[in-house]
Amino acid sequence: MEFPDLTLWRPDAERIASAPLTALAHRMGLAGYDELHRASVDDPASYWRHVLAQLDIVWDAPWQRFRTDAPDAAHPRWFDGGRLNWVRSALRWSGDPGRATQPALIAEAEDGRVERISHAELALRVRRFAGGLRAMGIAPGDRIGLMLPMGAEAAIAFLAIAALGAVCVPLFTGFGAEAIVSRLELAQARMLIAAEAFMRRGRRVSAAAAVNEALGRLPLLAQVVVLGDGDAIEGRRELRRWEEVACAEPVADFVSMDPNDPFMIVFTSGTTGAPKGTVHVHGGFPLKIAHDSAFHFELRAGDTWCWPSDMGWIVGPITVIGALIAGATLLCYDGAPDFPDWSRFASMIERHGVTHFGASPTLIRSLAAQADAATRGDLRSLRMLMAAGEVLDPEHFEWFFRRFGRGALPLINYTGGTEASGAILANVPVRPIKASGFNSASPGVQAFAADDTGARVVGVPGELTIAQPFVGMTQGFWRDDARYLEAYWQAVPGRWVHGDLVYEDGEGHFFVLGRSDDTLKIAGKRLGPAEVEAVLLAALPLKDAAAVGLPDPVKGQKLVLVLVPQAAGDGAPDGDDLAARAAAAIEAALGKPFRPATVHCVDDLPRTRNGKAMRRVIRRVLAGQPPGDLSALENPGAVEAIRRLVDTP
Repeated sequence: MEFPDLTLWRPDAERIASAPLTALAHRMGLAGYDELHRASVDDPASYWRHVLAQLDIVWDAPWQRFRTDAPDAAHPRWFDGGRLNWVRSALRWSGDPGRATQPALIAEAEDGRVERISHAELALRVRRFAGGLRAMGIAPGDRIGLMLPMGAEAAIAFLAIAALGAVCVPLFTGFGAEAIVSRLELAQARMLIAAEAFMRRGRRVSAAAAVNEALGRLPLLAQVVVLGDGDAIEGRRELRRWEEVACAEPVADFVSMDPNDPFMIVFTSGTTGAPKGTVHVHGGFPLKIAHDSAFHFELRAGDTWCWPSDMGWIVGPITVIGALIAGATLLCYDGAPDFPDWSRFASMIERHGVTHFGASPTLIRSLAAQADAATRGDLRSLRMLMAAGEVLDPEHFEWFFRRFGRGALPLINYTGGTEASGAILANVPVRPIKASGFNSASPGVQAFAADDTGARVVGVPGELTIAQPFVGMTQGFWRDDARYLEAYWQAVPGRWVHGDLVYEDGEGHFFVLGRSDDTLKIAGKRLGPAEVEAVLLAALPLKDAAAVGLPDPVKGQKLVLVLVPQAAGDGAPDGDDLAARAAAAIEAALGKPFRPATVHCVDDLPRTRNGKAMRRVIRRVLAGQPPGDLSALENPGAVEAIRRLVDTP
C-alpha cells in the first residue's frame, strides 16, 4: 500500500520557535518536539506536571501521584491526592483585569440575533444557575440530562452542572423519545434541562412531543427545567422555567472534587445493544482538552473559536471547555449551516473575527459543493483550521486548506473519539502536514499501528493501538464494565485497541483507513473504506460515498459501493453511467481484484446528527441483518431506502 506524498504545509523556523509546544519543550529542558514526544510517553508524570503548570490549571489541593493502576491499566486513577473542579479554570478569567470585560461567549442565532457575554458576566450567570439547581436539591453525583441548542444557555448549564459536582448527560436536540429514554434511563437521571423548540431554516422545530413522551417513561426523573416561552412541555414533574432557575442567589463557591469523580456521561451508539455511556472525570477530559487546545490548536487568550456542533456530539463539550479554559471567545451558532445560504459561516468568520474554525468532513464536502457561496466573506482573521469526526479525503482536505486557509494555515486533522476525550492522533503545527494525514500521535499518548500480536508495524495497515493508559481516556462505560473491557482491552491484554485501521508511513505520519469493523478484506488483501471512498470522491461528481464489504464465496468479501450523486443537471451522469465510471475508477486506482461487485445510488447515506456516515448500518442492512441502534441517526429514512435496495429484484 502506498500513499502519495501530498505535503501541503510546512512550518518555517519562526513558526516552530514561537509554538507553545516549543515553549513546553524548553520548559522541560528538551531540544524540540521529537524529544518532547518521547519524554511525554517515557515519563508522563513529569510531562503532565509541566503541562498543567504551563496551562495554569487551578487546583484546590495539589496532586501527589500521577497514576495508579487500580486494579489494572483499564481502570487507572489519575492525580491521586489532588482536588479540583475544572469549572474554576474555565471561569478564572473573570478575575483577570485584562480579560474580565472581554467576551467569553458570543451566541449567534439563525435569525441573526447575537448575544455577547463577558467573562465576568458568564461567571455570574453560571453561579446563579448553579444556585438555582442547588435550590432544587441537586447534589454531587446527580445525573442531569442536557438537551439544549448550542447557545449561551447550553454552555451556562453545562458549566453549572459541573460546578455543583453533578454529572451532565448531553443529548442531541433532535432526539426522539426512544433515544432520550434509553440514555436517561441508563444514567438514572433525576433532572432534564430541555428546550421546547429550536429554529432550523426559518422554521420552528418542536422538541416538546419527544420530551413529553420520554418523561412518561422515566419515573426516576423528577424535575424538568424548560427553556422556552410556552407550555408545551408538561407532565407530573416539578417544572421550572429557565428564567426562574437562572435568577437564583449565586453559589459562593464550586464543589471541590476528586480528579476521578465523574462530571459527564456521553452516550454513543453501538452496533448492537443499548447505547454505551462513556464516563469522563474532572481530572481527565477537561485537562486533555485544555492540553489539545493549547498544543494542537495553539488557542490563546483573546482568540475567537468557532466549531459548529451540538452539545450531544463530543465536539460540543470540547468547544466549551477548550475555549473557556484558554481564555478565548467561544462563538456558538444555533442554526442550519446553509441558512439563509451557504455563505453563513464565511460571513460569521468575517463578522466576529474568528481565528480558529473547525468543521466535520461532511460539512467540508458540503461547503466545497457550494464553493463560491461558502467562501463569500473575508477569511483573513483565520489562523487555524480544524477537522474531525470521520475520515477527510485528500481532495476535500486540500480544498479546505486552500480555500478557507488560503494555502497558508495549518489544518489540524484530529481523531480520538468519545471514549478518548481528545486526540489520539492529530497534527501539530511544528511538523509538516500531509493531506488527510495526522503528523503525530498526540503527546502523552503512546499510539501506533499494530499487527494481530500488538507489535508496531510501519508501511502496512494495522490496528490503532495505545500501549499504556492516557489522560482523558474514559473511566469505563456507565454500569457496564464488561462491555468496556471487551471493546478496548481484550484484543491485546494490557493495551487499548481503539477499533480504527491505520497506516503509518516512514516519516511518522498516520492515515486512518476507517473503523476496523468496516475494514475490507478482498482476496486476502486488507483495504480501508477511506481509501476506496477517496478515489470515488476525487473522480466522480458525488456528494458522498460509502464502501462496504459483504460476504463472497470466492473472495471472502466483495466490495459494494453506495454513492450519493450530486444534484442532477446538464451533463450529470445517470445511475448506470455513474456505476460504470465508479467501477472503472476503482479498478484503475486500486487494481482489478478490488473492482466493485455492486454499485448503488441513493439520495443520502444514513448519518448521525453530526454528519458521520454510518457504514456499519449500511453494511448490516445490505447483508440482510438488523441494523442495530439507530437512535442517533438524523435521517432514518435513508436506512429504509437502502433496505429497499436489498428487496428489489
